[in-house]
Amino acid sequence: MALKLFNTASRKKENFEPREQGKVGMYCCGPTVYHYAHIGNLRTYVFEDVLRRTLLYNKFSVKHVMNITDVGHLTSDSDEGEDKMVKGAKREGKSVWEIAKFYEKAFFDDFHALKLQDPEIKCKATEHITDMIELVKRIEQNGYTYIVDGNVYFDISKFPRYAEFARLNLEGQEEGARVEIDNAKRNKADFVLWFTRSKFGNQEMQWDSPWGRGFPGWHIECSAMSMKYLGEQFDIHCGGVDHIPVHHTNEIAQAEAATGKHPWVKYWLHGEFLVEDTGKMSKSKGEFLTLNVLKEKGYEPLVYKYFCFTAHYRQQLNFSWGGMDSAKNSFNRMKNKILALKEETGNLEQDGTFGGKSRQYLDDFEESINDDLGVPNALAVMWSVLRDEELKSEEKLKLLYRFDNIFGFGFKDWKKETVTVPEEIQKLVDEREEARKEKDWAKADALRDEIQEKGFLIKDTAEGPQLEKKY
Repeated sequence: MALKLFNTASRKKENFEPREQGKVGMYCCGPTVYHYAHIGNLRTYVFEDVLRRTLLYNKFSVKHVMNITDVGHLTSDSDEGEDKMVKGAKREGKSVWEIAKFYEKAFFDDFHALKLQDPEIKCKATEHITDMIELVKRIEQNGYTYIVDGNVYFDISKFPRYAEFARLNLEGQEEGARVEIDNAKRNKADFVLWFTRSKFGNQEMQWDSPWGRGFPGWHIECSAMSMKYLGEQFDIHCGGVDHIPVHHTNEIAQAEAATGKHPWVKYWLHGEFLVEDTGKMSKSKGEFLTLNVLKEKGYEPLVYKYFCFTAHYRQQLNFSWGGMDSAKNSFNRMKNKILALKEETGNLEQDGTFGGKSRQYLDDFEESINDDLGVPNALAVMWSVLRDEELKSEEKLKLLYRFDNIFGFGFKDWKKETVTVPEEIQKLVDEREEARKEKDWAKADALRDEIQEKGFLIKDTAEGPQLEKKY
């Protein structure tokens, strides 16, 4: 059963065939660590984790590289806006170095809360400035650059394939929409490889270079670090769809201009946006949802992961609290069924071999996953297994453990939790029940809110109130 992936470069599904048999080099654009990751950012990492797990499931050896952008970069993909690291430092009254360290840790706290697998290599931009400078030098030596006011620009007119990847209409492109109005540029879509003079004045993050003391452009780090660890040509590059028209287009131009090798990357995969009523979720709007906000509202991180799995990675996913409630209910039903199966089977440890109906379920699951990471269909297969009254509990659990190689929920680690209710909380629950009997709904609601503030969620059932810990 061949693995098929949708390649942005060709705009079609292709059979996956790595450059070197059995081995995969994969680069994923990582976080810019100037603020918390919002849940839209995290959706991309969930999709990339499924890709990684699917490659491993198909017996490929994977070398997964992720960058950590801890260098001051601009707030848009073009050479405009405010420096992100400086913006974070001003917001919190810290140095840019302190901001980077704090938000890198915060990102990986979220990453691990979602049970995403660590890349083999996590590389910080600040530790690879020399690699970036060397790449800019190669691009310059090959005749693709020009210098204005101390800044080194990439000249897209020297790279005829520039518009191909994103299907760009450069003639019809309006300045100020995709790119800033910059009179130093020869072409509207030219971009800076190295800044020695910028509108930001004296910055903390600057390094010596052949062109003067300064800092790298927005795009050069990914080209430099991916090639350092994966070679001048490699298999897979991932990111969000917003990277297609600028960041990844510029990465391709830089890399192929430096090496003369085409194509630089064989397969490009992009995750679609998480959207809300006002459009794409973005930090630039000021208010944005983080994993911590979801936890405060009673949704554990794996509920959000389940929510992400309800749509294909190439489809926009509409965020709503109703959608999160539905995901939470489904996740909890799944969890309760799995815990019951573990209790019935004595917590079976191995997934074992498969035959008969089990084999058909496994084939259906693998077909879904290998068809461009069809997780929603794979979830449907999982639910069919859980509802199948003809399958023995042992068969179900073996299948579920196998499925979890892709989902990454941690089924084998799940255990029934006993909620210990402190005396103080139980007293509030009893008071609330009394208020409900007396139909004092205002008091009952106030007590419910107080119970929630103290870390417990209360659910009214026919058997009486039930408590669960607030995640």
